[in-house]
Amino acid sequence: MRTPIVAGNWKMNKNLSETKSLLSELTSVSLPSNVEVVVAPSFVVLESAVNTTSNSQVAVAAQNVNAAANGAFTGETSLNMLQSIGVNQVILGHSERRDIYGETDEIINEKVLQSIEAGFRVIFCFGEQLSERKDGSHFEVVSKQLSSGLKGVTAEQMSQVVLAYEPVWAIGTGETASPEQAQEMHAHIRSFLSDAYSAEVASGVRILYGGSVKPGNAKDLFANPDIDGGLIGGASLVASDFLAIVAAAE
Repeated sequence: MRTPIVAGNWKMNKNLSETKSLLSELTSVSLPSNVEVVVAPSFVVLESAVNTTSNSQVAVAAQNVNAAANGAFTGETSLNMLQSIGVNQVILGHSERRDIYGETDEIINEKVLQSIEAGFRVIFCFGEQLSERKDGSHFEVVSKQLSSGLKGVTAEQMSQVVLAYEPVWAIGTGETASPEQAQEMHAHIRSFLSDAYSAEVASGVRILYGGSVKPGNAKDLFANPDIDGGLIGGASLVASDFLAIVAAAE
């Protein structure tokens, strides 16, 4: 039985006081013991978030990292820097990193490999554009992103990887893949893992759905056999909404 994960990607939202306030709301209630809860605030407030959640069920992840150990990389953050403040999870491959900042599969793969080597858990994001969904190439696109992004990751290391399928056309648009569409793709992803690794690896890896998940649609999405929770954007910024989604994953 795979333990569901509900992870909130805050993106470039919430200053220090807002972060403390939101985390106070999340940590002041009893969370389901059978759901992992993760939040990914801004780099500026990560250390405060780690301290605020230290005695709670809420874990903290970073939204990105540089694969290099150190050096002349202005504005970047290393794995060692994250470890030094108690962060050991990172979101990689998000469509906004790919589309806005030009991160290629090769760049993302290097980040994945270095993160795993450093002992991090990686939440690896991927998903097709609307044009790729419409022309029927979405399965091929997702398989390529998985193949490229996970290149060099061993079967043993896959225990450190959580996959997050996010159809780009559903991120922040209000559009959501239907439960049937989401399940179809998640089943395809699990089949890919079975072929690339083994049936055992495929059955153990948790695959999240992301893309305008809300309290109103979370339960229907999470009810599918291959969907193991969600990577939540906008709804993770409102405590009541995020908590409702966490409850839907029980």
